[in-house]
Amino acid sequence: MKIRTMSPEDWPVVSRIYREGIATGFATFEKEVPFYENWDKAHLKDCRLVGLDADNITGWAALSPVSSRCVYGGVAEVSVYIGKEHWGLGIGKKLLSSLIDASEQAGYWTLQSGIFPENKGSIKIHEQCGFRLIGCRERVGKLDGVWKDNLIFERRSSKVGID
Repeated sequence: MKIRTMSPEDWPVVSRIYREGIATGFATFEKEVPFYENWDKAHLKDCRLVGLDADNITGWAALSPVSSRCVYGGVAEVSVYIGKEHWGLGIGKKLLSSLIDASEQAGYWTLQSGIFPENKGSIKIHEQCGFRLIGCRERVGKLDGVWKDNLIFERRSSKVGID
């Protein structure tokens, strides 16, 4: 599997994979895939990746800022989505590892993820990539009328922001 930078031309496949994640009910609070322009504005330009099997996109990973305050300029939130036909093949871990590398090259010192407790696959790959559970936001939001908890995972870089 190869990893490369995501381009706007990838959006039709990226959005299909995002839609599959939404359909699981345990990947995001989102109910609809946004238009590319809105997704583009919400995600950092320098940390967007796609995983490829031959020339087929199998998953994607991207970062979004956690705050507009300058003190949090090196902190970003992780999104990783894998096409359902590629679950359990190690693609998520490879994408997340590559996203960590890209984030450090771009100067980010902390990555965080909010993960539903039932998303065992995501929890596993985050732990394997050095994230640690820092807390649980209990009943933080409703999805389809059901209150959901959100586990907060964090990874502090050992290369960036170590001064």
